Amino acid sequence: MGNGAKAQQKRERNAAASAPKGSKSQAKGNEAAKSIVCSDCRQPFLITTRAPALTEHAQNRHSKTMEQCFPGVPK
Repeated sequence: MGNGAKAQQKRERNAAASAPKGSKSQAKGNEAAKSIVCSDCRQPFLITTRAPALTEHAQNRHSKTMEQCFPGVPK
């Protein structure tokens, strides 16, 4: 007679659809991607950081060259 079962099924479906699906933040991925580390101050940089930014860090923070602060990082 009633639509009680259908209503309950719809509630269950909607509850499953609106359930949290996990974080949408990229924080964990960004932390994992920080593999370039300054040898002087140990500041991490993302692996996608380009040479000009690393050179700027080395000159402004340590008055050194990029090769001295980031050995093994290609130009």
